[in-house]
Amino acid sequence: MPQPAPARPLPSTAELVRSALHRASPRAALLAIDGTAPIAASVHGIDENGIALASIDDDSPAHALAWQSGALGVPALLELADTAPLELREPVRSLIWLRGQLTTLDPDDVPAIAARLLDARPDESLLDLGHTTALVRIELHSVVVADSSGAESVPIDDLAAAQPDPFSEHEACWLHHLEHHHPEMLEMIIRKLPASVLRDGRVRPLGLDRFGLRLRIERADHDKDIRIAFPAPVASARELDQALRILMGCPFLNGLRARQP
Repeated sequence: MPQPAPARPLPSTAELVRSALHRASPRAALLAIDGTAPIAASVHGIDENGIALASIDDDSPAHALAWQSGALGVPALLELADTAPLELREPVRSLIWLRGQLTTLDPDDVPAIAARLLDARPDESLLDLGHTTALVRIELHSVVVADSSGAESVPIDDLAAAQPDPFSEHEACWLHHLEHHHPEMLEMIIRKLPASVLRDGRVRPLGLDRFGLRLRIERADHDKDIRIAFPAPVASARELDQALRILMGCPFLNGLRARQP
């Protein structure tokens, strides 16, 4: 009796969260504290101890409350919407809630921390520190992610140990290129999908990671998300190009080459 094919690996939920945080635009998150209106925040990452660093307006009530609370901090919630890079009918792929204790940083420590963050990822919003924005820390107590498949809690230790997907920063460029410049590639990739999946729907690129390609099928009554796995996880642009060619059924796995005379 034939054995079922082994399940292909998927990115962990912790990795998905780290990827969403890594590619998030400045001031894309909302910081909420009881008794105050939510304010825009830039999330700059999570360290190995499960501490999230964010920047907010230095004249905001949230910053004032955090400063007044001292080392005890104040309970706070960061909300981030992971949005698709293309203009989809429903652009939000998932919602991420990071809950924890908000405190301020010692002003003498901020320059070194900001320099380290800039080395890891250039972010122009960090250039306003000390002028119009302030850097704050959130000691995370819980992280929850919700998407079309449901909600899931992410252990803080898993989140602290995870790394962003290697293509998270360039995902938008790849998906834009696929939809706007090479729609024929997408047609070749989806041609083996069951007709029932594609019936009366428009297929759009939704996401890309080292394990595969995610597609959104937009129908009149509802949307459906599917994943097409690569034959094996990829780690470079060359491997990604080859994986996409395999999905297309293209024999030129190394790309087109000029004929030798």
